[in-house]
Amino acid sequence: MRRIGLVILAILFAIGAAADIAMAGEAEAWAALRAGRHVALMRHTDAPGGAGDPAGFRLEDCATQRNLSAKGRADGEKIGARLKAEGIAFEKIISSPWCRCMDTAKLLQLGPVATDPTFSNVVVLTDQRQSLTSGARAVIEQWNGSGTLLAVTHGANIAALTGIQPASGEIVVVRKGSAGIESVGRLLID
Repeated sequence: MRRIGLVILAILFAIGAAADIAMAGEAEAWAALRAGRHVALMRHTDAPGGAGDPAGFRLEDCATQRNLSAKGRADGEKIGARLKAEGIAFEKIISSPWCRCMDTAKLLQLGPVATDPTFSNVVVLTDQRQSLTSGARAVIEQWNGSGTLLAVTHGANIAALTGIQPASGEIVVVRKGSAGIESVGRLLID
């Protein structure tokens, strides 16, 4: 019986430690966004339907793609409002040309959004995965603005760059490090 109690205590300790680590990553992410000279990689908000897009989708026709749900649209607005309330401003905002990414970026209402094809969906464009990831890595490594760059893209793209599989609407803050791209922290704004 004592052994079971120790196991439960160890599990509770591990859960508490994981929460502390997550909060530390969140605090570091907020600080980095305020400091500037970082890149924020944001996964588009909720777009139901699995990975990729329906067969025959066309980039120039949003009706043929997976699009944001009502929740995804509301989350985009909510995330933008929270970022504004926290005093976060972005020097530049870029997005994958996919409609769900562009819509997320625009719903944030944080400034003009430019399309950047190097952040295109690596799941759909599997034959271009390596060149797209290399191009996105170059954008991050060459960012030298005094503020922060926001790139709204796809979860698989962020995972290819950082090894982190973000949730819908999650922001992974990164910087150029001595060994490439380094993750600073993560934000999942509720």
